[in-house]
Amino acid sequence: MDGEIMKGTKRKKGRFRIRNIILLILALHIGRIFISQGILIRDLKHKRQQKEEQISQLEEEIEELEEEIKTKGSLNFVEKVAREDLGMVRPREIIYIDRNRNDNGLFKFRK
Repeated sequence: MDGEIMKGTKRKKGRFRIRNIILLILALHIGRIFISQGILIRDLKHKRQQKEEQISQLEEEIEELEEEIKTKGSLNFVEKVAREDLGMVRPREIIYIDRNRNDNGLFKFRK
């Protein structure tokens, strides 16, 4: 009888060890999953923040471009372009050019 009792305890000890190893492996696997999910969430939050910053920059650009579109349709803008870029003048208007001045905007192309 003593032999039978000892065999039963050895089996229980062996099963106990296998179960502990399986539980340990399972716990390590679950821990690895939680860590990788945490890293993934952190990376996604960082990407989201970058995208939100890009969106706000693009919204500011859109506002600036809309404002530019509004001003380009005005007569003041058309007159400014005609004077500065095309060298046009109003009827009976006389333009005096200071030849001593280097940054003359009307005749830049003649340099």
